[in-house]
Amino acid sequence: MKIVVGLGNPGSQYAKTRHNIGWMVLDRIADRAGWDGKGRTKDASSIVGGRYRGLDITLVKPLTYMNESGLAVRKVLAREHAPLVDLLVVVDDFGLPFGKLRFREGGGPGGHNGLASVIDELGTEKFSRLRVGIGPPDRHFIDHVLTGFEPDEKQRLDELLDAAADAVETWARVGTNKAANQHNPYELRPADADRIAPAGEVDGPPGPDGVRRTRTGWRRVRPSEPAE
Repeated sequence: MKIVVGLGNPGSQYAKTRHNIGWMVLDRIADRAGWDGKGRTKDASSIVGGRYRGLDITLVKPLTYMNESGLAVRKVLAREHAPLVDLLVVVDDFGLPFGKLRFREGGGPGGHNGLASVIDELGTEKFSRLRVGIGPPDRHFIDHVLTGFEPDEKQRLDELLDAAADAVETWARVGTNKAANQHNPYELRPADADRIAPAGEVDGPPGPDGVRRTRTGWRRVRPSEPAE
């Protein structure tokens, strides 16, 4: 049984923030597997799992706040009698460019409170993690990780979540080193220039797909609306 833990914060106010991208990756896997909405609450976590594409996987979202994530991870590992080699922690990383993936087998927390809690509770750094780049802060890092994604990032977020979900599946099949060789070089495509309004302009012309930027994000133009 492979155990994949996505770090995040509970509560609707955090659901779309950068700090919760670990949860978003697990949600993408659960959606692929047909497990959406089937999770149960146990050991301070939301847990779902089963057989998926020939793999036995348990997806774990700690319901503690980020800085106490290790409590939930320790409880799940103890209940499942799982060795550390079968654990992967998916976590946001503002030290990586938005869209970059980085597998690592062991290492320190890198300033991440959730990873620090997991290391403290397990008493070791020797577990695998998949860091998902959320981009460097242009403000205090706490403000940065607890904000939502910019429009150009939202445009590509689905692709990033798919890539990260693919990376998790690779890890479950072949382990950390081979998954790193395959997915660490991954580069998320640049944002579509024709969908980014210049100099912060909003409500500009839509792109070829009929989507235009508004003050609240991206919106598809209705047939009755002018295209220009």
